[in-house]
Amino acid sequence: MRTRPVRIDQVIPSIVERDAVSHHTLEAQCVLHSMGFVSEIYACSMGPGLAGRVHPLSELPRERSERQWVCYQASIGSPAADAVASHPGLKLVDYHNISPFELIERWMPHLGGEVRLGRRQLAELAPVVALGFADSEFNRVELEEVGYRHTMVAPLMVDTANFYSPPDPRVVDRLEAARGLGGHDWLFVGQMLPHKAHHDVIKALACARKMFDPETRLHLVGRESCPAYADALRRFVSALGLTTAVEFVGSISPGELSAYYASSDVLVCCSEHEGFCVPLLEAMHHKLPVVAYGVAAVPETLLDAGIVLPSKSPVLVATAVQRLLTDHQLHDSLVSAGLRRTRSFTVEGARRAFAQAIEQVLQAASECR
Repeated sequence: MRTRPVRIDQVIPSIVERDAVSHHTLEAQCVLHSMGFVSEIYACSMGPGLAGRVHPLSELPRERSERQWVCYQASIGSPAADAVASHPGLKLVDYHNISPFELIERWMPHLGGEVRLGRRQLAELAPVVALGFADSEFNRVELEEVGYRHTMVAPLMVDTANFYSPPDPRVVDRLEAARGLGGHDWLFVGQMLPHKAHHDVIKALACARKMFDPETRLHLVGRESCPAYADALRRFVSALGLTTAVEFVGSISPGELSAYYASSDVLVCCSEHEGFCVPLLEAMHHKLPVVAYGVAAVPETLLDAGIVLPSKSPVLVATAVQRLLTDHQLHDSLVSAGLRRTRSFTVEGARRAFAQAIEQVLQAASECR
């Protein structure tokens, strides 16, 4: 017999500031508090700005099963999954996707091992989890495929700091000065990890400069999470003679990121794997049209609000971008569609969906009494 729990705690492998899954977890805690639950977050590792808000995994309480439930934020392999599996309480999994190891292992053997472990742990949790919910339908289907019996979609609670922060005027002035000399500006936003395929955007840029506009520039924004890949990209850019055309921006503030969105002409995404892809929403909010390789959850996130390509052939990507930049009717229609699409991803709606997922499990638990 199960009664309404006193607490629903969250477990996450790692939590840091300015990270999508971490922000979602903090928002989920607020939702759980608003529903009347005691709710704490336990992590194997945490960023310095989260001391006091997050506790070490070793402190996870193990109360009577009817008093404490646990929700696992799954995105990588971790001892945190084992702690959830052995916990006596009812278990939930909030799935943010785990990248296929073959996209990572060559560049980052250690991370490749972690994603292999994560995929295995995800499947091992399936028989003991009451509900698996996911950021997207793409992710939900993956849960079904590894054995989860009860699943639903509960969208990511997106950090809107990158939506509403005023553009940094110094960055805007610098970018606009370059634009005044001619040429278009491409933008890609994402951690510098091999499966994000920055190299394919660079290939498309090289084609675009030869075929259409020799002054085209590319700005790569995001933390350099894989030094070997970042170094290889710089060597690739140099070998192609694009050193002055490609800017490696790194990790920046929300205001600086808003400036890049405001001062670019197109977001180009050639990523091999995305469970959701928050930068697509950010770009659409900033009225920046999108050209993207249509793989994983990208078509689901964009729908009709971007040019979704069946391949990331450099010529195809370059040609699609050129069409977007020269067809003003297409450009304006995609900007309008993007604004409509972002309105369907409100934080309030995502909070309601998360609360509904919890209520669904509460109802099922009450019927088992």
